[in-house]
Amino acid sequence: MLSKKSQYAFKALSYLVEKRNDGPVLISEIALYKKIPLKFLENILLQLKKADILDSKKGKGGGYFFKENPGNINLARIIRLVNGPIALLPCVSLNFYEKCENCTEEHCSLHDVLIEVRDASLHILEQKTLLDLID
Repeated sequence: MLSKKSQYAFKALSYLVEKRNDGPVLISEIALYKKIPLKFLENILLQLKKADILDSKKGKGGGYFFKENPGNINLARIIRLVNGPIALLPCVSLNFYEKCENCTEEHCSLHDVLIEVRDASLHILEQKTLLDLID
C-alpha cells in the first residue's frame, strides 16, 4: 500500500512539475495548493533534496525546483525512496530483500505469485515518469 508520505510526495512533485518553468516554488505554496501539512512536506522535500531529485534556493525568489529533469525520474524511484519496497513481501523485493521471519515452507506458492505482481508493478512504475503525473 502506498503510504500517506508517498502520496504527499507525488502531490508535491506533480505541483513542481506543473510549475517547473516558473522558477523555484515556495514550500508554503505547495502545502497550500496541495493541502499537505507543512512540517510533513518539509521532511519529504528534504529527503528528495538529499537524493538529488530536488534542489532549493534560499532568500527572495527562493524555493524548491528540480535538480534533475522530471522526465528522467521514474515513479519506482520515488516510491523506493519515500515508501521503501515496492514488493508486497520482503522475500520478493529486489532492493529490500529479507527472508520472511514466519516462513516455514521450503517453497512458497504465494512467493511465486507475488513475484509476478512485483514484476508487473515494476514494469509500469519504471516506465512512468513524473511528467506522466500531469499528462
